[in-house]
Amino acid sequence: MSIEIVGPEAEALLSWQGLCAAIEAGHRLPKAKISDLLLLRGSDTMLDRAAWIDGLGALVKVANVVPGNAARGLPSIHGAVNLFNDTTGALEALVDFHLVTKWKTAGDSLLSASKLARKDSRNILLIGAGTVARSMVEAYSSLFPDARFSIWNRSPAGAEAMAAADPRVTAVSDLEAAVRGADVICSATMSKAPLIKGAWLQPGQHIDLIGAYTPAMREADDAVMQRASVFVDARATTIHHIGELIDPIANGTITEADVKADFYDIAQGLYTRRSDDEITVAKNGGGAHLDLMTSAYILDCWRQR
Repeated sequence: MSIEIVGPEAEALLSWQGLCAAIEAGHRLPKAKISDLLLLRGSDTMLDRAAWIDGLGALVKVANVVPGNAARGLPSIHGAVNLFNDTTGALEALVDFHLVTKWKTAGDSLLSASKLARKDSRNILLIGAGTVARSMVEAYSSLFPDARFSIWNRSPAGAEAMAAADPRVTAVSDLEAAVRGADVICSATMSKAPLIKGAWLQPGQHIDLIGAYTPAMREADDAVMQRASVFVDARATTIHHIGELIDPIANGTITEADVKADFYDIAQGLYTRRSDDEITVAKNGGGAHLDLMTSAYILDCWRQR
């Protein structure tokens, strides 16, 4: 069997709705077997993620995060995605790491928003002006064509640069006011201290928490988790792995039972908003099973080109 090389040129073949449908379909298959390996070296991180889904295939994704690369004029994240045949275990494809990461990360939160955000949502706040925020403008726009975006960044220059490059986006400096006025709040930062305060939230809002991926990271305070209905993409990769949930469970603010649903509950209708006034939070943990579903979708689109 020849190994297919799928590069960034495959992006022209993809659609956000197609990806969301593929992720839903993947969650109707037997539950994924998942394993993560996290290695730390000072401020550097190596994250190895593996998944196997019966009927779909297997994947190993390796990501190296080296913050010091910025001073070297290099990207801070490098990685590789290996997709294996479900039946034989043979290496089937090498799929572009950044393509998979972009579409998996944004598609994860887009699927949550499609189930949890109010259908009339228009005002979307992005917290953090990195690559993920740019992807979320694309993704949310496919779901909310009339959306208006505001962007807040710890460094105002980052928000202003993003706004200057995209007429749909306006830079803001007052985070509290921006949170209070948003229908959807999307946070994609590397913060280790909460940025979003529960006291600022308004009835009917939806919050997508993307950035925190280690036990030491937080983007929302305990009051957010207490006031909102909490959903996760996967219980197995969030509840005991990410500070966003570890901390409020440990201090008694919420319990594991307060997590309403994950993507495996979509088919039962449990991953849903119950009223227009409900505040919903979706924690995007982005496990390897989602990389597998995304990579399989990309490979399928590539083969059908």
